[in-house]
This record gives sequence, structure tokens and C-alpha cells, in this order.
Amino acid sequence: MMAARKALTARSVLLSVLLGTDPPRLPVQLLVRTAALFGIPEGTARTALSRMAVAGEVAGDGDGWYGITADHLLARQARQTASRRARTDAWDGRTWLEAVVVAGRRRSAADRATLRATLAAARLSELREGVWLRPDNLEEARSIEAEEVRWFRSAPVGDPKELARRLWDLDGWAHRARGLQSSMAALLDPLVAGDRQVLAEGFVVSADVLRHLQSDPLLPRVLLPPDWPGGALRDGYDRYDDAYRSVLGRWFGEHG
Repeated sequence: MMAARKALTARSVLLSVLLGTDPPRLPVQLLVRTAALFGIPEGTARTALSRMAVAGEVAGDGDGWYGITADHLLARQARQTASRRARTDAWDGRTWLEAVVVAGRRRSAADRATLRATLAAARLSELREGVWLRPDNLEEARSIEAEEVRWFRSAPVGDPKELARRLWDLDGWAHRARGLQSSMAALLDPLVAGDRQVLAEGFVVSADVLRHLQSDPLLPRVLLPPDWPGGALRDGYDRYDDAYRSVLGRWFGEHG
């Protein structure tokens, strides 16, 4: 299975390890030895750490430890944690949160991309250019502060289920979720048995699941298909993550 995947870079491995640690701080020796699980030489891992430090993504403390310092990466870790919890508010069945991007302002391509990423990360979806929507059941969406956006609450006319399907590819998300459930199931027994040979493959599966959970629109249940796999994916990942961390923890203990 691993052979069919794109090779992981040293930076992606190191960041994923740190993002999966709370707080996101580990000894450099442990970081480079973890990278070795993916066939990344120690020199390559150390060079990647140095470049990440120059870029302001991580910082060393002088005692051989590195931790994440970049705000956008710390925010990414927070989103990752929130995605696993999937906390939502009650929905009144009619009110949607609407974000309208102010027209007429000159923005760079980078600024436009950042705003789109911010709205998407808060699980809004674009109905048409400059108009983003979601049911008003998520505090994360309400808390966005952006000068380029005006906020409204609206009650769209028509079938809310059809609107949800127009805004999000629910069938595609569900199909991918079930594939990830199968990937975890294939690795769970070896992990429970303590098989370290699957650590590298399991690491990639973990990253895939966490990335997919961050794209879950977290819609009210009434707007979701009856067999929506979001809850099952989270429950399955909790069991999988416990087994994975148990094996990785023993490996960590042996390698400092």
C-alpha cells in the first residue's frame, strides 16, 4: 500500500509528528529517528528542521528540543483537534450564516486566497462568487473576523437538504470516509498486536483521516444523508489512534 503513495518529505513528516503531539514540542533526536521510519536520513531531517526554523515554523530551545511556533501551524493543530471533537450547536431548522465578500476593494491574489481558505476552514461553502453559506450551528464560523466580509443571517427559500447538497459534495465525502475506515480496519489488528512494521503506513493513514475530518461540513443531522459516516469515522479513528499511539509510544521510549 505504501508503494502506491507519494513519498513523504522530511518537512511533512516532522510537522505531522509535532502537530500530533500536545504540546507540539519534541527532542530533536526523537524527531530525526522518527523520520528514519520513512527512510529519511538523519542529515536530511536535520536540514529540514533547520530550514523550518529559518522560516519561523519551529524553534529550538537550546536544550535539544524543537517546537512549533508559527501561528498558522498552531491554528492548524487547533482545527485538527476541533475536527475530532466535532462540537456543534443546536440548529433552529431555518437560519443560515451568510458571509458576503465586500466588492470593489483591490486585493492581491495571496489575500484573496487567504480569505477563501479562512472561510473554507470555518466550514462555509461558496454559493456563488463572494457569497458563502452554512447552517448557523457552528461557533467556529461565527467567530471569524475579517474586514473584507459582511455577515448576515438568512433563511433561504427552498429545500435546505438540496441547498446543502449543492454546497457540499456529501456523497464524495462519505465515499472517502468509508475508504478510510477500511484502511484503518486493515491496520488495527497488527497495531493491537504491537507490529511496528505498520507504523509508517499507519502514520500516513492517520494524516489522511485527520485531513478528511477537517473537511467535514459538520451539518445538522437533518441535512445529512441517513447513513452519514462522520460519527463512525471519528469513533473508529479514536480506537485506531489509541492502538497506533501505544505502539509508537513504545518505539519512542526505546529511541530516547
